[in-house]
Amino acid sequence: MLTFYCDRQSAHAPVRELNNGEWMDYAECPERLNSILDVLSNSTTPRDHGLQPISAVHDAAYLQFLRNAHDEWLAQGREGDALGYAFPVRRRRRLEHDRIDARLGQFGFDAATPIASGTWQAAYWGAQSALSALEAITSGEHRRAFALCRPPGHHSGRDYYGGYCYLNNAAIAAQRAIDAGLGPVAILDVDYHHGNGTQDIFYERADVFFASIHCDPRTDYPYFWGHADELGEGAGEGATFNQPLPRGTRWSNYQRALGSALEKISAFGARTLIVSYGADTFVDDPISHFALTTDDMHRVGVAIAGLALPTLCVMEGGYQIDELGRNVQAFLSGLAL
Repeated sequence: MLTFYCDRQSAHAPVRELNNGEWMDYAECPERLNSILDVLSNSTTPRDHGLQPISAVHDAAYLQFLRNAHDEWLAQGREGDALGYAFPVRRRRRLEHDRIDARLGQFGFDAATPIASGTWQAAYWGAQSALSALEAITSGEHRRAFALCRPPGHHSGRDYYGGYCYLNNAAIAAQRAIDAGLGPVAILDVDYHHGNGTQDIFYERADVFFASIHCDPRTDYPYFWGHADELGEGAGEGATFNQPLPRGTRWSNYQRALGSALEKISAFGARTLIVSYGADTFVDDPISHFALTTDDMHRVGVAIAGLALPTLCVMEGGYQIDELGRNVQAFLSGLAL
């Protein structure tokens, strides 16, 4: 399968994150890329589509913050990665703050997502990989393409970052597809964690259907979004479909949820499919708790391919580095059928 990836996506390399009350090595590390690249036959460098497709999804003030945050952090005499510690959980409103600490809290929603010196560069080129993979599909040359995005994107909203995510690659590609007349679009999120940013961006829209299969947010991150009663609002009512599953879910139950999501997408009448793929549903993933095997990854790909839609797959999570490449390869081989 045609794969798009840029070396600059490895520039994002925070040292640590605050997780479960402790400092931990940053899980979303550049080595994830190497594990996947080792099993792919080749990859294509993405074309630079510029900032406009990103600005069509993300707020201008947020993008300016993201570009400058680490420089401002250093300018205030700090060292290392920029990390917020104060978050406006009530009556969040647009304020003009001079101090970078305030802006980190204004635009972020957790303490596990530092901004490092290469964060903007990596996130920007991850988005360009998604846009270039979509371009390969829209040109008619390929029915399916894979964007090896890093950092991932599905937790990032219009004007916020978190969950290791800074730019929402799936949403950027979906909006580009809509603008190109390829709608309606369906986004299927099969990462272990709910894609709260993607849902938020399209929650009141009828031209993008968002379906997610993820661990129950009553027990797992991101906690506050991804419950089954979140169905969309306004024009988007009914265009969001969440299926939270319990920890320990195996293929038999996952298969049923996947079948339901694919039925909903088919009924929606999508002309283009975007898959947010996370390999963190794997049984041995260190920060997740489903029990899918490598063979199951292949089965997920086969089932999705059964929709027979032009399909862009963007990489999201997956943190068992020793097995990550094998799991991605198994999924893509099924999707290519």
